[in-house]
Amino acid sequence: MPKLWNETIEAHRRDVREAILMHTSALVAEHGLRSVTMSQIAEKTGIGRATLYKYFPDVETILLAWHERQIAGHLEHLAQVRDQAGEPAARLRAVLETYAHISRRSRRHGDGALMAFLHRDEQVGHAQRRLHDMVRDLLAEGAGVGVLRADVAPDELATYCLYAVAAARELPSDDAVRRLVMVILDACV
Repeated sequence: MPKLWNETIEAHRRDVREAILMHTSALVAEHGLRSVTMSQIAEKTGIGRATLYKYFPDVETILLAWHERQIAGHLEHLAQVRDQAGEPAARLRAVLETYAHISRRSRRHGDGALMAFLHRDEQVGHAQRRLHDMVRDLLAEGAGVGVLRADVAPDELATYCLYAVAAARELPSDDAVRRLVMVILDACV
């Protein structure tokens, strides 16, 4: 019985944490980073402030936890996309296009202050390195089988690709994103 009890408690804690993250991100999207209070979060989540403080000390910590979860989900999705495509060039295209769409959608996730706050976190740097390594490895694999260029170091070409994909944030449509990715891929063959 104690094991079942502990599992039930842990499941409840995960549910409460998830509700806190979800409601905080919604409140920040609606009111802005500087306007959201712990009292608002507790009320929106349906828990007491004391309970909220048991989970998180402040709004910023909640947002960093939410953002960390988002980043992990994006990286997992990119790995799945990579693993589902066939040959190296197709895998590279799938990863770059998916990342470009993620980048384009992320521009709508809040105000400039929120984005600046979230992107100073070391988790973002770690995720960027993992993404860079993923693209670099795809480029190296493609160069190794002769379908992608081998005259530029994969590490350098990966840096180029990711900086170029960043332009997707400003594009007006999904079609524009696809065209951008095709231009990037042209530089890789």
